[in-house]
Amino acid sequence: MHSALTNLEIICTISSFTQCRTLPALASTCRAFEHPALNALWRDLQSVEPLVKCLPSDLFSIDQGCVVLQKPVDGKMWDTLFKYTTRVHSIAVTQKRCLTVVEPLSVLMLSCPLTSAYLFPNLHKLTWHAEGTRIFAQILRMALVPSMLVFHMEIISASSAFLSVLSSLGTLCPHLQNTNMYIRGETNDLSHKISPFIAQPIAQLHHLHTLSVWDLGSQGMAHIMQLRTLQSLDLNLRTSSTWDRNLLLQLPGFHGLKWLGLSTRTIEQASNFFNSLQVVGSSKVRVSFRSQVAVFSASASTTLFQFFTILRERCDIVELQYLSLIGGFGSIRTESDIFTPLHAFPNLTHLLIDGVCNISMSDEDFCQLVRAWPKLQVLKFSSYDAFNATTVPTFHGLIRLLQLCPALTSLSLVIDTTKVDGIDLKCPGGGLCNKHLKFLALGDSPIKSPLNVALILSGLFPLLGQVDLLWWDIMRLRCSSSQKKPVMEPWVLVNSLLGGFSIVRERGIEVTV
Repeated sequence: MHSALTNLEIICTISSFTQCRTLPALASTCRAFEHPALNALWRDLQSVEPLVKCLPSDLFSIDQGCVVLQKPVDGKMWDTLFKYTTRVHSIAVTQKRCLTVVEPLSVLMLSCPLTSAYLFPNLHKLTWHAEGTRIFAQILRMALVPSMLVFHMEIISASSAFLSVLSSLGTLCPHLQNTNMYIRGETNDLSHKISPFIAQPIAQLHHLHTLSVWDLGSQGMAHIMQLRTLQSLDLNLRTSSTWDRNLLLQLPGFHGLKWLGLSTRTIEQASNFFNSLQVVGSSKVRVSFRSQVAVFSASASTTLFQFFTILRERCDIVELQYLSLIGGFGSIRTESDIFTPLHAFPNLTHLLIDGVCNISMSDEDFCQLVRAWPKLQVLKFSSYDAFNATTVPTFHGLIRLLQLCPALTSLSLVIDTTKVDGIDLKCPGGGLCNKHLKFLALGDSPIKSPLNVALILSGLFPLLGQVDLLWWDIMRLRCSSSQKKPVMEPWVLVNSLLGGFSIVRERGIEVTV
C-alpha cells in the first residue's frame, strides 16, 4: 500500500470525491478505505430506502395490504443496521414508495432494542417532504434525536400522532439551531390546528438562531420573542386573519434579530403586525405582499406612507441597514415624498422597492430622496415605467447620484436616457465615475441612441460589463401571442457596445467620438 494511504485525511478526501456508485467497491477493495468510503456513502441519505435495503430481502412481506415482519430481527441484523446508521448525518424523507420503504421501516422501529438517539447518534439534519400520517409519525419520532441541528419540514396534513411527536420537538432536539416549517396548500384552519403543538416546543429551543414558520398567533409570537439566540426569522402571515385588523395588544418585539422577513397578503397586514410590536431591532427587514392594489387609488399611496411611518416608529434608526419591500406588481402611482419617513435611517445600505409603486420624480426629487442615505450600496426601485405620464430621472440625476452615494455596487432604476443635453460624451461625469458598480438594470427606460447610452454608461461605470436585461426576458414571456412583444434590441446593442468599449479600454486604445 502506498505510504500516502496511511494518512487518514487523504483517505477521507479521496472518498468524499468518489462517485456514490463506486464507493461500495472502494470500501471492499482496500481495508484502509473501508470506513472513510462507508462514511461518505452513508453520510447524506436522499431517502430512507437504504436503511431497509441493507437488511435481508425476505425479512418483510405483504399481508392483506399491510407490511408484516416475517421473522424476528436477530443481533447480527441489528449490528449491520447500526454499522450504517451511526454514519448518517442527514436524511431526506419523501412521500415516494411508502408501502415498500416507509411501512417496513416503521415496523422495524417497533422492535428496535435501542432508542433512536443511539440508532442515529450523528444525525444533524432532517429534511421532511412527506405527509403527517400516523405511519410517517413513527418515522419522524425515529429521526428526532438530540444531535439534530437542522430540521426542515413541509407537510400537507397532520394526524394527531404526528402532532404528538411534533409537540416533543423541544425536548427531543434541544440543540436545534435551524428550522423551517411550511404547510403546502396552507389554510388558516390547518395552521390554526397545528400551531399549538409547535409554539411551546419552539420556545424551548434555546440554541435556535434561524426560524421560518407560519403565523403562530399572538401567544405563539410572544414565545418566539423570548428566544434570545434567534438571529433570523421568516414569518408567513398570508393565510392568517389575526393581522387583518389593528390589534390593541403590544408585543415586546424583537431585540437581537439580524433578519426579519414577513410575507403577507396586503400591505395593511404588514402595517398591523409592525404596529403591534414595541420594537424591531433587526438590521435587515424584508416584507413581501402579493395582493395587487389599485393603481390610481389615493388611499393606496396613503397606506404606503403609513407603513413607512410605522417602520420609522418601530425599527431601530441606527441598526436598520437593509429594507426590502416586494409587492404583487399592481404598482401604485405615487410621488417620492412617501419615502420621507425612511430618511430617519441614515445607515441604510440596501433599499429595494419592487413591484410596489411607480414613483413620479424629477432629477431634483430623486437626489433629494437619496441624499439621506449616503451609505447606499444597493438601490432598486420598480424596474419598469407603467405610465407614460410618470416623470422619471435622467442621466443628470444619475450623475449626481454618484456623488451622493459613492459606494453603490448595484442599481435598478428607470431613467429617461433620451435627455443627454449638456452631457459630454467623452467625459460624462466630468471626471466623476463609480468603479464599484457591478450590476445595473434600467428596465424599460426609454432609449433613442444606443451609442450615446453606451458611451455615457461606460464613462460613469467603467467596470460595468453590461446592462441586465432580465426584465425584458420576463416581459416577453408574459406577453401572449396576440400582444406586441417588448422591443429590447436597442439594449442588446448597448451591451454589445459596452463589451467593445471594455476591450478597447483593456488594450489602451484611444477612441475618438
